[in-house]
Amino acid sequence: MIVKRELILDTETTGLDVDSGDRIIEIGIIEIIDNMKTGNNYHVLLNPEKEIDKSAQRIHGLSNEDLKDKPKFVDIVDEFEQFLSDSPLVIHNADFDKKFLDFELENCGRKKLSNEIIDTLVLARDKFPGSPVSLDALCKRYRVDNSRRTQHTALVDCDLLAKVYINLIDQK
Repeated sequence: MIVKRELILDTETTGLDVDSGDRIIEIGIIEIIDNMKTGNNYHVLLNPEKEIDKSAQRIHGLSNEDLKDKPKFVDIVDEFEQFLSDSPLVIHNADFDKKFLDFELENCGRKKLSNEIIDTLVLARDKFPGSPVSLDALCKRYRVDNSRRTQHTALVDCDLLAKVYINLIDQK
């Protein structure tokens, strides 16, 4: 029997532009095996060694003060790569998160992500052309309760995305 392990992944960042020096401040990953959450999650807050953009801070609610004593990405890169292994990654708007993760990995002398990427934004656009496909819009479409998403936090967003993803692939 083949077990299908997939990882629902989300990041929060200091801003929107990795090319301008923005960095990852939070990584959340939820493991699903055969489309069921296992409870084996990965979550870390990171010190970005950079000021967090005020507009980004309003989105996720994290401040530099909150993160000053947290590890840097280089401190967690081994456990991060070990958790990922070679499992497919399910990400909403994957280009954004992948660009940041690749930057952080290369900054530590590591290779870019080579995992298969399943972008739920692409899946949703293909399935619902012309319809809103933000995570909130998909939660509404699939009646996924997102009332605890008062701010964007990586694990809450992963939990919502896991439910949306299972609906997206179940109704192909």
